Amino acid sequence: MVTAFVLIQTEVGRVSEVGEKLSQLPGVEFADEITGPYDVIARVVAEDLTELGNSVTTAIARIPGVTRTLTCPTTKSIKLHLA
Repeated sequence: MVTAFVLIQTEVGRVSEVGEKLSQLPGVEFADEITGPYDVIARVVAEDLTELGNSVTTAIARIPGVTRTLTCPTTKSIKLHLA
């Protein structure tokens, strides 16, 4: 199993729309609106790196309003806190 954080830039005014579409994709555990150079961060899980790459390039990057992504695979979970 592979986990990654995907940082997403969107077109102006489309953050909520992109977040809603993200929440419907398989493997997306959460998607939050953020501030800074990126607009949304999503935690994505996949079976392997190939599936992760496909999730980002064929699903996330093709959501209308997405202009750029940065994928950061995790190497080790330090703490998992579920409310």
